[in-house]
Amino acid sequence: MSDWKPKRFWKNASAGPCEGGYTVTLDDRPVKTPAKAALVVPTLALAEAIAREWDAQEEVLDPGTMPVTRGANAAVDKVSVQRAEVIAMLAEYGDSDLLCYRAAGPEGLIAQQAAAWDPLLDWAAETLNARLFVGEGVMHVAQKPEALERLRAELDKLSAFEIAAAHDLVSLSGSLVLALAVMKEAITPEKAWDVSRVDEHWQIAQWGEDEEAAAAELIKRAAFLDAARFYDMSRQP
Repeated sequence: MSDWKPKRFWKNASAGPCEGGYTVTLDDRPVKTPAKAALVVPTLALAEAIAREWDAQEEVLDPGTMPVTRGANAAVDKVSVQRAEVIAMLAEYGDSDLLCYRAAGPEGLIAQQAAAWDPLLDWAAETLNARLFVGEGVMHVAQKPEALERLRAELDKLSAFEIAAAHDLVSLSGSLVLALAVMKEAITPEKAWDVSRVDEHWQIAQWGEDEEAAAAELIKRAAFLDAARFYDMSRQP
């Protein structure tokens, strides 16, 4: 297996306008996506954030330190060419939303889930006209098709870049409702992440923290917050 890694060849990365939006250049060379498409983003804020990531690279390129660039690549190479499929995949989370699956016990966990999750389900019912039902355990909870369609319709309003952010918000939290609440500023990203981890934090309180699990959660939390920032930067003024 080759251990070759791309090395820095540019001196300066800069953001600026281009046809269709904004782009980033490396010593006047426009950045391309992995699929060799032009990296054109909808806002200057997004282009500037990408330029900062490229400027921060040292001798060897480290994609793990470039979440905004990765998100933009995903929007151009994947979402733009598979929009309907990505929306359909994310919409399926509404039919198995984390917030709808409750513990049968103990009472302390039941109360914590209700306190954290019921207000968000009420928000979806009142703001999006999408009331989801709640059940105990892991058995599938059937939802009304019209409620699921209203949640899907919210995804359909998004641009390719906003959908790229939504993908991470939904998949990392396990909740379409929670992701929509973040995007509509009904809850802060930091609070939303804590809300999505009620079960895990309950277990930690009972049995103590596992170092590997804690390290994995920090990585996921950072990715969730990165996705929220990417969404904000993607929005047209």
